[in-house]
Amino acid sequence: MKSIAARVFALIAAFGLVTVSMVGHAGVVQNKPFAVAKVALQISDPNPFKQTLVLNVAGNLLKHYGPDRVAVEIVAFGPGLRLLFKGNSNTSRIDSLVSDGVRFSACDNTIRAMTRKLGHAPVLNVHSIRVSAGVVRLIQLQKAGYTIIKP
Repeated sequence: MKSIAARVFALIAAFGLVTVSMVGHAGVVQNKPFAVAKVALQISDPNPFKQTLVLNVAGNLLKHYGPDRVAVEIVAFGPGLRLLFKGNSNTSRIDSLVSDGVRFSACDNTIRAMTRKLGHAPVLNVHSIRVSAGVVRLIQLQKAGYTIIKP
């Protein structure tokens, strides 16, 4: 029979593994060994035109280089997080871009602020990957060789 201390330790260890796996994306970049270009697109604007524009830029990069030769990540923070709200009019475009390997990062700082303001957490697109902070994610990507673009 296991001691209570051993059970508590096992529970804490299991929780730690789950937590690391949930937020582990923050330091990870796309594994595209044949990518000749790595681009991070910033969206921090609530304007639907700008949101469509950032998706168009991602699509144009995929067309130019091909899905296996370009790594693209769209980082949404501030008012731009609205792009990743569940039910956004661009949901089908996001689905299509994800199928071509584009990643979508959602700023946890913005999510917490919106939760306080709205009184509930915003429901995000299922393809959204939460990162601690959008700006920090852009810095991580830049250090990994990504070009940062704000269309």
